Amino acid sequence: MLKRYFLNNKKRNFSTASIWIKGGSDMDSAGKKGINKILCSLLTRGCEGFNNFTLSEYIESYGAELNQEIFEDGISISIKSLNEHFSKLFPLLDLIINKPILSETEFKKVKKSSIDNIKKDKENPFNICFEKWRKIVYSNHPYAFNTFGNTDDVSRITYEDVLLEFKNLINREKYLISNNPEINGENFGTLEKKVLKEKSDPLNHNLNTTNRFDYINNDSNQTIIMMGDQTCSRRSSEYFPLKVLESYLSYGMSAALFKLFREKHGITYDLGVYYPIRSGNAPFLIYLSVTNEQALFAFELLSTLWKNLLKDPLTDAEIFLAKEKLKGSFLLGNQSLDEILQRNIQLVSYGISPISENDLNTKIDKISSLDIFKLTNKYFSKPFLSISGNKKICLEISNRWKKNF
Repeated sequence: MLKRYFLNNKKRNFSTASIWIKGGSDMDSAGKKGINKILCSLLTRGCEGFNNFTLSEYIESYGAELNQEIFEDGISISIKSLNEHFSKLFPLLDLIINKPILSETEFKKVKKSSIDNIKKDKENPFNICFEKWRKIVYSNHPYAFNTFGNTDDVSRITYEDVLLEFKNLINREKYLISNNPEINGENFGTLEKKVLKEKSDPLNHNLNTTNRFDYINNDSNQTIIMMGDQTCSRRSSEYFPLKVLESYLSYGMSAALFKLFREKHGITYDLGVYYPIRSGNAPFLIYLSVTNEQALFAFELLSTLWKNLLKDPLTDAEIFLAKEKLKGSFLLGNQSLDEILQRNIQLVSYGISPISENDLNTKIDKISSLDIFKLTNKYFSKPFLSISGNKKICLEISNRWKKNF
């Protein structure tokens, strides 16, 4: 069943329609990791009345865009065009979802492309380090795996497997949102606001330091460190306090990470916080990369910062600035119609009601330093650590890790 929503955004000369299919790579079965990525790509390569080439030509003849992307929790397919062409292009979404060709020839191309992308990912030590991190954090949970899958599984996926997966996809919940009233959808602004009460799934806090650590040996002059844990669902009341913490740590040049590692010591190539939206327990991790010579020092700095978060609440000045930066980031996210539609339809699929800017700001303002302090101790008292670097350095960090955490 397709649920339709109309978002009455400010008047524009173009229209976007986006479909969110509930269930993405988390629907991949064991031994077939990556199958939904293949299916997602295949859906947009021909549908009833159009093969891959004629579909592309038809869309491009109107100067329109067709995009698809897979996430851990869903599949997004969207089409964008000038308003005067929208009525000719919008029906394609229904054909793509319900009557795709699923050509075997295109399947072979998509499968090869997936394998190539997986191999390309492995060329980046950041990706390898993150794969290690989420594997020790999530174990066999779907969030432990790349949305592209892995080479072994993708190599074994057959055309018949994809046809079978499409039958599964047909029965998944689907949500459509657009800024064009022609879709005849429910007005998004009038949706009933629900109060959600949800407890997060239990965490793996019984693991010892050995099981919360992993590393990958590489011969480069760079060491990559990732440290964090799984936290809460986007539906949880804990989500926004953790967003304030993310803002404090990583938003802008006033962020704690920037001031400590770059401004004060000037030792990192890259650093930040990764805290994505998830239907389940989302990862929250600090990542940084440094030269091998600075790796041990960087780990000590990170360990000290981490312990301080567990020991001392943020000051009034720190939490005020973090809140203001967070509000600013939400305003920036509201400048792109594509982002607005994508975010809102994703949240609706999670069962989350829309929230106005004023209500959002009020919710953020109510967050206290104590709220954040409780959550840091709840989620980060026993973090997980993944390192990519010289083996000798990794093992030395491992020894210090065992003493500190």
